[in-house]
Amino acid sequence: MTTTRLPPFFIADNLGLNFLNSIAVPVDAKVEWLASGEDLLSWLKLAGLVPAEVLEAFRKNTVPGELDAIAAQARALRDWFKPFVYEHMGRPLKPNALRQLEPLNQLLARDEEFGQIVVCDRAHDRERDHGQEKRGTSCLAWRSQRRWQSPDTLLLPLARSLADLVCTEDFTYVKACEGPPCTLLFVDRTRGRVRRWCSMAVCGNRAKQAAHRERAQQARKRNSAEATR
Repeated sequence: MTTTRLPPFFIADNLGLNFLNSIAVPVDAKVEWLASGEDLLSWLKLAGLVPAEVLEAFRKNTVPGELDAIAAQARALRDWFKPFVYEHMGRPLKPNALRQLEPLNQLLARDEEFGQIVVCDRAHDRERDHGQEKRGTSCLAWRSQRRWQSPDTLLLPLARSLADLVCTEDFTYVKACEGPPCTLLFVDRTRGRVRRWCSMAVCGNRAKQAAHRERAQQARKRNSAEATR
């Protein structure tokens, strides 16, 4: 019997955290969305981190197993960085945290990113700041580009998303879902910083149901105690 895998979650309000959420326990069983090279290409496309034509070129031109090896490196990067977030979330990052990020800086140093001035295209040429679109008044725009010279360059936008996380987010508001089996992380952007769940439809609803069962159980106990008096 084939089990249909849930689509990956993009609920974190931050690309770096969405990358860390590419392995999760959304219901009862752990789900890995980067299990293979094809998984990695699909996730990068959904995340909007790599142009579709670049992904297709790597899909066609790499030797068997090459992309699987890059997916393994992506998982290793994710699994190395995730404890850093758990260690520091809930309070502002301190300067001494930089020492722990040296491997990330070493990976970022391999990047060959550059930029070009292009004619504005509303569908493609947009600058983003924490997910908010910004458009200038000029008919020209700055477009970041990268030299995708080998499959391992697919790791660079992932590394950049983690760098953006530590450089642009206040870790005070980085949280883990309070659902007992859930491992999803997110940035709490709600008014009053009251977000507790990855999703009200999943873990929030599960918590409501658990609270309802607990209240019903307590009511039955009270009724039973009163009946025996």
